[in-house]
Amino acid sequence: MRKKLFSLTIPALLVVAVMTSCKKEKPLTNESSEVVTTKEGNQYTLDTLNSKVEWKGYKIFKSENTSHFGDIKFESGDVTIKDGKLESGKFVADMNSLTSMDLKDDAEKLDKLNNHLKSGDFFEVEKFPTASYEITKVTSVSEGDYNTLLDGNLTIKGITKPVQFKANVSVKEGEVGIATEPKDIKREDFGVKFQAPAQNGVIKDEVTLQVNIKALEKK
Repeated sequence: MRKKLFSLTIPALLVVAVMTSCKKEKPLTNESSEVVTTKEGNQYTLDTLNSKVEWKGYKIFKSENTSHFGDIKFESGDVTIKDGKLESGKFVADMNSLTSMDLKDDAEKLDKLNNHLKSGDFFEVEKFPTASYEITKVTSVSEGDYNTLLDGNLTIKGITKPVQFKANVSVKEGEVGIATEPKDIKREDFGVKFQAPAQNGVIKDEVTLQVNIKALEKK
């Protein structure tokens, strides 16, 4: 009888071991690009006149006197609100609108910098005229200065990376506002690898982005 029980136990253990090993083989990652949000809810359209991305780049060290800053306008975008809360959204930036604000009073320097930033040395705007951010997950936050965490996919120069923003999200009748905390991204992750000659100073890899969105409900 003991031999019979022993012979039944071995196959059962083998089945459990195989099932366990199969579970372990499934990769675990936080960098999935799968969109887990939906478009179920009320649709809002981006107000392109009152929405923008603010950017800041740095030389040598991150300080005010060694930086350039400016903004980028949006080409299009949409937001979905479900049960009074942000559900999803996608925003497309017009890279041809990229401009520096710190040089706005010097037309010659401004034109030179803008053309350089749009060239193949940086954002190669002729080939990649748009950049985008698509929200893949929305998480409410009860503490801190920002009430929402936005997980999403940022695409620049055809390269997509997961990026998380802290944001203040407000939903009022007919209008949605999204204002993110300044966020550092690494430009080299998106193929922007230009470095000036050493005598002109080293350009930092980090670029700070801050997104301000206003969207209006579709009628």
